[in-house]
Amino acid sequence: MPRPTKGPRLGGGPAHERLMLNNLASSLFIHKAITTTQTKAKRMQPVAEKLVSLAKRGDLHARRQTMADITDKNVVHELFTNIAPLMQDRNGGYTRITKLGFRKGDNAPMALIELVLEPVVAKPARAKAKQTNAVKGTAAAVVAEEVVEEVAAEHTEPETVVDENIVEEAPAEAVAEEVVEAPVAEEDPAEVVAEEAAVEEVVETPAEEEAEVAEVQAEAGDSPEADQAK
Repeated sequence: MPRPTKGPRLGGGPAHERLMLNNLASSLFIHKAITTTQTKAKRMQPVAEKLVSLAKRGDLHARRQTMADITDKNVVHELFTNIAPLMQDRNGGYTRITKLGFRKGDNAPMALIELVLEPVVAKPARAKAKQTNAVKGTAAAVVAEEVVEEVAAEHTEPETVVDENIVEEAPAEAVAEEVVEAPVAEEDPAEVVAEEAAVEEVVETPAEEEAEVAEVQAEAGDSPEADQAK
């Protein structure tokens, strides 16, 4: 059993209230907007939107369910033929209530209820940022960085470190080693004696040099003894 509405009923009984709301919905579908009290507008709004949902479905069973509440076939035809196609892109909110102030006489609050027939403008979809726990996100990021560093260290080649001091001292040590390790040629005693004899032969004494000079001058006739003889 449906839960009854709070407060007094609009009519003398539940059947009277149901017929009153169905008649208000029929007037709304014909005129597309009606003026009534705020209480009746709020109570009639779910009834009208339920009938619009049945009209959007559009099958025979939906039409029979609508005719159980609205007995006027012209209203049902208007609802299924003209109103339902305009509501196909709208996912609810088929009616709109606008407050108009208070009525003269009994000071009852009045409202305008109308069908929303404007075309639906699709809003651009926004990507929602996924909210994660800050501590878990930080820990996961640290673990990911460590894994990336380990993989990079495995794939990189080891760098050769060259010490500048070692590079600079290496040539001097190599030269010293070469000088020390060079084989010393042994001299033959016979060769040494022959070399000394040759040197002695080449070197002439001063007396021999003067004798040679005198011989050369005598042959040329330029010696001082020849000049005296003349």
